[in-house]
Amino acid sequence: MFKLHYKLERRAIGLTLAIIGAASIGGIVEIAPLFTIDETVEAAPDMRVYTPLELAGRNIYMREGCYACHSQMIRTLKDDVDRYGHYSLAVESKYDHPMLWGSKRTGPDIARLGGKYSDEWHVRHLINPRDVVPVSIMPAYGWLMERTLRMDDLSGQLAAQRAVGVPYTGEMIANAAADAYGQANPDSNASAAVAERYGEATNVRTFDGNAQRLTEMDALVAYLQILGNLVDVNQKTAAAETE
Repeated sequence: MFKLHYKLERRAIGLTLAIIGAASIGGIVEIAPLFTIDETVEAAPDMRVYTPLELAGRNIYMREGCYACHSQMIRTLKDDVDRYGHYSLAVESKYDHPMLWGSKRTGPDIARLGGKYSDEWHVRHLINPRDVVPVSIMPAYGWLMERTLRMDDLSGQLAAQRAVGVPYTGEMIANAAADAYGQANPDSNASAAVAERYGEATNVRTFDGNAQRLTEMDALVAYLQILGNLVDVNQKTAAAETE
């Protein structure tokens, strides 16, 4: 084996062909499954896209580097499932650009965080994590309560997502700013339209506890509260087991 390697090193063309052959094998192994992606990623007719407010919160989540400490993919390992909940399904990341699966857990996985804690808990946790988790080493993000959410670019954000395959309609894009405001202000005239466009199960409430302003805290909490709730994983699993 080693003698063959020595011989190849003395022949540039032979070594080049061997490298191409080895790289081709690796490439085929990685690329071939993509041709059957439609068969391996299950359909989810009940799944909806992110609302403008949730998408803005996701962008803030990425901006602040939260993905560096929190993964969003529960493995099929028993320890993972026992601690974090049902393992992640491929379809749950269907509208995620980019994916935020992660591979490092300085903090817990948050793929099923939505609905686990109240909005107030999340606000307190983001303002000062030690108030609710004394041993937490997470930095504080109190300024999110003071920063007004930028809304003039929300339509552009939805349009960019549609360009990569997320099925936002023209109506959703045109009303992005109004829908973001309405989702965090249940008493406003714009709130009813949010449920009409994104479904009755959409969270419509004052996420940061202050209806007077739409803040970055509203957006981030709205995003955290939807994680794991875009698809009924238990229903999907039961359906798969009966097929």
